[in-house]
Amino acid sequence: MWETLGTVRDLGRLQEIAGVLIRYGFGDLVRRIGLAAALERAGRLLHWGEPARVPLTAPQRVRLAMQELGPTFVKLGQILATRVDLFSAEWIAEFSELQNAVPALPYAQIRDQLERDLGEDPSQVFAWLDETPMAAASLAQAHRARLHDGRQVVLKVRRPGIRDVVEADLRLLARLAEIIEAQVPDLRRYRPTEVVAQFTSSLRRELDFAAECRNAERIARNFAGRDDILIPGVHWQWTCESLNVQDFVEGIAGRDLAAVDAAGLDRAALAQRGAGIVLKMVLQDGCFHADPHPGNIFYLHDGRIGVIDFGMVGALSEARRFQIAQLLHGLVDQEPEAVADILLDWAGGVAVDEGRLQQDIGQFVDQYRGVPLKDLRIGRMLADITQLLRSYQLVLPADLALMIKAFLTLEGMGRQLDPEFDMASAARPYVERVVLQRYAPKALLKRGRRSLLGLVDLAGDLPRDLRRLVQAARRGRLQLNVQTSALAGFGDQVNKAANRMVVGIITAALIIGSSIVMHSVGGLSSRWLLALGVAGFVGAGLCGVWILFSIWRSGRRP
Repeated sequence: MWETLGTVRDLGRLQEIAGVLIRYGFGDLVRRIGLAAALERAGRLLHWGEPARVPLTAPQRVRLAMQELGPTFVKLGQILATRVDLFSAEWIAEFSELQNAVPALPYAQIRDQLERDLGEDPSQVFAWLDETPMAAASLAQAHRARLHDGRQVVLKVRRPGIRDVVEADLRLLARLAEIIEAQVPDLRRYRPTEVVAQFTSSLRRELDFAAECRNAERIARNFAGRDDILIPGVHWQWTCESLNVQDFVEGIAGRDLAAVDAAGLDRAALAQRGAGIVLKMVLQDGCFHADPHPGNIFYLHDGRIGVIDFGMVGALSEARRFQIAQLLHGLVDQEPEAVADILLDWAGGVAVDEGRLQQDIGQFVDQYRGVPLKDLRIGRMLADITQLLRSYQLVLPADLALMIKAFLTLEGMGRQLDPEFDMASAARPYVERVVLQRYAPKALLKRGRRSLLGLVDLAGDLPRDLRRLVQAARRGRLQLNVQTSALAGFGDQVNKAANRMVVGIITAALIIGSSIVMHSVGGLSSRWLLALGVAGFVGAGLCGVWILFSIWRSGRRP
């Protein structure tokens, strides 16, 4: 299983991963996926000492192991924290605790790369550059600087060599996910290959700092003319894949509520303003900041909200936004049928007991009947709905998991600012606007024109398709394939019945033949005839036992 990863570097990293897993009490998993055997065949010995006897839960041990394994696994944990449809609240809480803060590299180690990215000496570009990083993370570190015109900027510099390290880990993770899905059935429900594929795509986008800036500019265009949000401008002349230079946002960090009070800012107004920003991104624009935690939010002294770090962005189609609006409307107005229809559509046609699911959703929605709108917790309701889906082994698409995580974070921040924050009331006008826009004359005309053009194209292609069909029939190339699982099962049953019938006929023939032979015993050949007759009876007896066993075994199968 692991033989394809045979480079010295891969083997060393695999040994490190296995060692960390063993140390945190996951030695059984290392054995079950064949990692221990593969390393031992390659001459790599593992230390199977007793794991540290610390009273930790499984989610805590996984978090600590990920933290120790480095930036790629820390980022994986942060992605897993968005999959509220796969993991329970206990796991999500632990994954959310993962921090990618690491010691910063000395400026001397990044200067050469910085000069290559800028295209000239940093001292020529900046009037001042702080060589001490203002922040450092697993993929990059940030430095403040001042342009010659006096503007303050922030340089986000990718760590030298980090892409090669990440790509090696991604290769190992992809193979690990395939093996876990094949060898560990009780972990398949976590969709390891799907999660790793989503993670790989997300992390590669995060490594491209120019893509992050394009995301920022796209969202800034969506908020053009608004005076309640600040998204830092990008200096494209110095921005590339491994470096971005953006305006410095000077404000109060989202988690520093004491400073918010000291500055005299209205907490309730900030909560409403932040909710409006995120709801517009999700329901109106379809392009949203997928990680709006307090570290990426700043409160400016003039009441605006600054938003930074657009490395993780979610996208929602128009149809998906309408479905989200329908879901929120169904939850708020206690319409379980509408909620069930949307969730089943999101589940992608997976076989499920729809009647029981609708009944469970009805009971869930009914518990909120009569609850005042201001007391509804939309984020908590969405999380509970995903927990219900998880009990049916249903998984949401990744974009919806990101959206639900963003709603949870938004509601949590809103209630930190204002305990009376009412997410349901804040969302209602956006939900109604999406529904009205869906059925506005202009939107109906647009969809009607698209459908009409599709019909015209179909009608235009119809003569050519019919001609090809007739030509294939004339040449004897027309084939009709019909496959049904029911017929396949019926064919298997007929085949087994025929086999038993043949063995039964052979058994009967052996019994009759052996009886004739035994009846003819006499003279010099009697000894050989007796042996032949006995052998025939023994063979008939074995055939009879086989038939009885076959019937008994088939009767035990579901």
